Amino acid sequence: MKFQEIFNQSSNRNLVRPIDNLIFTPYNNLMNILVLIKQVPMSSDIGVDEETGVIKRDSGDSKMNPYDLYGLETAFQLKEEYGGKVSVLTMGPPAAEAVIREAYMMGADEGWLLSDRVFAGSDVLATSAALSGGIQAMENRSPFDLIICGKQTTDGDTGQIASECSEFLQIPCITNVVSIDSIIHDDSISLSSDLGHRIEKVKVPFPAMIAVEKGIYQPRLPSYILKKKSAGYQINWLNQEDLDKTNAALYGLEGSPTQVVRIFPPDSNTEQEIWKGTAEELSSRLFSLLEDEKFLQEGI
Repeated sequence: MKFQEIFNQSSNRNLVRPIDNLIFTPYNNLMNILVLIKQVPMSSDIGVDEETGVIKRDSGDSKMNPYDLYGLETAFQLKEEYGGKVSVLTMGPPAAEAVIREAYMMGADEGWLLSDRVFAGSDVLATSAALSGGIQAMENRSPFDLIICGKQTTDGDTGQIASECSEFLQIPCITNVVSIDSIIHDDSISLSSDLGHRIEKVKVPFPAMIAVEKGIYQPRLPSYILKKKSAGYQINWLNQEDLDKTNAALYGLEGSPTQVVRIFPPDSNTEQEIWKGTAEELSSRLFSLLEDEKFLQEGI
């Protein structure tokens, strides 16, 4: 059954059920923050499954998604100013534990890995469904006040995870966040969102999800002291069995309403040319090249 058919079976969209107890419940009277992070390929030189068009995650070196560093730093800044706990959640193969360890080295308190072969090949909607289910499973222990995402990832590049997860969880979401202004009476957050043509000041009640822009804060580097301290930190695992059983059809390649037609690394061009001539000759030749390669718009 296709995702849209499953999703439309309920007019109140309760397949991924909203968390009934998802209200402001402070962690030891402090903020409880979750950051969604992801392990992405370190370069464009990666393997791709020719049948499914899915990236082979174990075919090359990986790193933490650069945009997630800004989400982490936002959480750390909030923790340092208001107190609280910072947890991280990632979905991926067992090797994705590495980005959780990296988050520990920057100051995260708790890490969760959502990993199951069932989730392989998920598009952004199926990924959001699985992550939302993982968040619900975590919420059974301690509800989150604020869930933070980076703007986008460098592999999928959709920039839709925050919006789609918030829809599944039925909590407010603000994207393009450029600054955190204040926490108001421990039940809402005031922030600024860049809408392109204007900056909008927004007050959002907890619980909420936000996607932060690059540059909201300067990400910190991993700490050697924290690396030694966190060496024994546990990483909590979740799989499909821990998620809502009624949502099984929404996960993985089978639950993805979109399919990748083709994915491939960009062509590598290492050709070099050395031009000689007068300044006038070289500038004219360069202008012609840029024009031929369509780097210049008509009229410029």
